[in-house]
Amino acid sequence: MTSTTPTRVCFQLQVAPALLDEYIARHTPVWPEMLAEIAAAGRRNYSLFLADGGRLIGYYETDDDDAAQAYLAASPVAARWEAEMARFFVGLEGRPDQAATSLTEVFNLEAQLASAGESPVSPQESEAS
Repeated sequence: MTSTTPTRVCFQLQVAPALLDEYIARHTPVWPEMLAEIAAAGRRNYSLFLADGGRLIGYYETDDDDAAQAYLAASPVAARWEAEMARFFVGLEGRPDQAATSLTEVFNLEAQLASAGESPVSPQESEAS
């Protein structure tokens, strides 16, 4: 049985501080058709985190990030969503979903445990021992 480790992608954007409340409202909820396009692109476990001052950190997993990017770049739904979202971001040229700054992963618990020959143990498993 072959296990495929997904690609983990983390990115950063800057939301204009004066527009934070509206940005949050636009994500509560996101258009259903945009949610469907994100899933159809192959992105999963997708989250956005907002820090003080408007720093936005996003995270998702995918099996093929290039394919996911290409799918969303060609999607009319994503183009409309990103056109509406573009005004919220500071110092960004291009569509937010295509121009966000990717962050470099420097630590991953599961990867290091695997290379050390250990397997992750959930709290429930350790209590049962």
